[in-house]
Amino acid sequence: MTKKKITLIAVIALILIFATYSYFSPSSDGKVYLTTKVKKGNFVSEVVTSGEAQSTSLKKINGPENLRKFKLREIKIQDLVAEGTIVKKGEYVGRLDPSGVNEQVIDARLNLEAAVSKYTQEQLDTTLSLKQERNSLKDLGFSMEETKLELKQSIYEPPATIRKLEIQFEKLERDYREKQENYKIKKRQANARMVEVGTKVSKIRKELNNLLDLLKSFTIYSNGNGMITYVREWNGVKKKVGSSISPWDPSIASLPDLTKMESKTYANEVDIRRIKKGLTVKVGFDAFPDVELDGIVTDVANVGEKKRGSDIKVFQVLIKLNETDNNIRPGMTTSNRILTFQRKDVLSIPLEAVFSKDSITYVYTKTGFSINKKQVKIGDSNNDAVIIEKGLSESDEVYLNKPEGQDKTRIAKLN
Repeated sequence: MTKKKITLIAVIALILIFATYSYFSPSSDGKVYLTTKVKKGNFVSEVVTSGEAQSTSLKKINGPENLRKFKLREIKIQDLVAEGTIVKKGEYVGRLDPSGVNEQVIDARLNLEAAVSKYTQEQLDTTLSLKQERNSLKDLGFSMEETKLELKQSIYEPPATIRKLEIQFEKLERDYREKQENYKIKKRQANARMVEVGTKVSKIRKELNNLLDLLKSFTIYSNGNGMITYVREWNGVKKKVGSSISPWDPSIASLPDLTKMESKTYANEVDIRRIKKGLTVKVGFDAFPDVELDGIVTDVANVGEKKRGSDIKVFQVLIKLNETDNNIRPGMTTSNRILTFQRKDVLSIPLEAVFSKDSITYVYTKTGFSINKKQVKIGDSNNDAVIIEKGLSESDEVYLNKPEGQDKTRIAKLN
């Protein structure tokens, strides 16, 4: 066979192959089709959320807890050390605005001065009054002795004179007894008045001392060793200089236990169905990309709450960290990969490769230059892929997008 004939046959063969491929290939319509192979291996389903690191154990640093006793409702924070400051027990933390207490201290001091002045005046009046009563008793006593002597000397006097002296003596004796009773009553009255004014002085002095003690407690010191973190108010805003404390919430800061940390996160209504207590978690930190700690889900909220600034409902999830790291601080942003389930040695394909019609799930497979439409049985899925339980084999090639002109192609059903 000559070279020309061989060349001609080769060219004709290539043209036939190209024509056949162009006819059977799904890209003959000019559209690009993507394919992928069925993979076999471990299949992992995760829910990824962002959250915030916090301590599960902390000490609250409180202001005075007896504010209600002094009719103080809102006390402003005048000074507060920076969040993240490391303090030891007894070290300075902050100071509260004392203006409201200072006013009460001034009033109490004025009231105390007035009460002490009244006590002194009452004491002088009582002393003078009782002194007069004692002098009156002494005078009566002298009169009785004088009358008694006259009575002794009147034994030779007429009976009428003697009787007159006896009556005078009896009268003086009766007056003396009444005077003694009156003195006792007046003394008791004076004591009662002194007790009353004295009690008032003691009460005001005690109130003043309590106010001064309260004023001292407006300087806040740490009740333990640790790192200062600001506490949040009911609306989620952190308390800082200018914020207020109240008798119902006297806390101004906290000392978290950095060895007992957790991540507080929120999951949407779709993902929360897959999350339950006991699931393992990989917790990362935006501030330290190289740090990843193991955790476990400890609490899943049963009731959702509205996300701030949106109508979307989210559910709170708490994740306990099984490990600690010296770099981790409360308030850091966390990335949580919650492992909802894991299966080993299973077949899987991307979700885009799965189609359905009339409750039948199928895929498009590529075999050489032909396209097959096969029913498959799928299992669990994650955000990217789905498990194939029946209908495909490892390394089968499936289409990721629907080939054109295959709508009427018959589906090869499972046995």
